[in-house]
Amino acid sequence: MIDHTLIDNLNLNAKAFAVKWKNMVRKAPQLKHYNSLDDETLISINTQVYSLLSKSLDRGFDRSVMGNFFVNIGKNRMQDGFPVSEVIFTVNFSQKIVIEYVLTEFAPESPVKMYQSMGILSSISDFFMLGCFYLTKGYLEAVYTKMNVHDSVSEELLKKYFKDDFFFKKE
Repeated sequence: MIDHTLIDNLNLNAKAFAVKWKNMVRKAPQLKHYNSLDDETLISINTQVYSLLSKSLDRGFDRSVMGNFFVNIGKNRMQDGFPVSEVIFTVNFSQKIVIEYVLTEFAPESPVKMYQSMGILSSISDFFMLGCFYLTKGYLEAVYTKMNVHDSVSEELLKKYFKDDFFFKKE
């Protein structure tokens, strides 16, 4: 069972979580593309993650909603010239912030609370792992499209190297 206080806090304090995320990004020298953005832009691109996590913890994972959200992040970051490694690294920062929040604010006082916390942490990890999966698919889909449409790389050559089944393809 997920504590509704956590769900409410993820929603109500999404911007505060995004500020912490921005601060982590600023301290990471390997995030050159993200660090080229101003503070407000960084905060705004991360805020929605916590609201979606809140909904997912409350109502369960809706793969179509999560997939759409993270695929779009992947596509947008690729189109904006971000390396996929930076994008995935920053998703891990979001996960770290939420896990630290759970461990400090919802510290288990009893074995039952400890068991509940482990379940919450597992759900949070599943959310971010699935998010990275969809984000990577979106990123690669944008690369595939760019190479096929803008760079005139043949479909045959692309299929040789892109083994993924992208969302825009019809089976």
